Amino acid sequence: MSEAVPNYSCQQIVELVTDYLEGALPPSDVERFEEHLRICDGCAYYVDQIRVTIDAVGRVEEEDVPAETRDALVAAFRDFKRTG
Repeated sequence: MSEAVPNYSCQQIVELVTDYLEGALPPSDVERFEEHLRICDGCAYYVDQIRVTIDAVGRVEEEDVPAETRDALVAAFRDFKRTG
């Protein structure tokens, strides 16, 4: 039997969701991630919502976004300041 490792916290799930969905987590981390999803309905729902968002946004082409919307998004990300 493998040695028990601590489960991820909900915050860690939020931080790792992109890597998980892109298949960029090592297998041992995938196991911990999925174990958390099995016991946390809130995080399971969150991951499902991110999947739906990626699926929907993945169909939007650059030319589908009005120039002023694109410029506003770029400015918002440029001005974003990380806290913590």
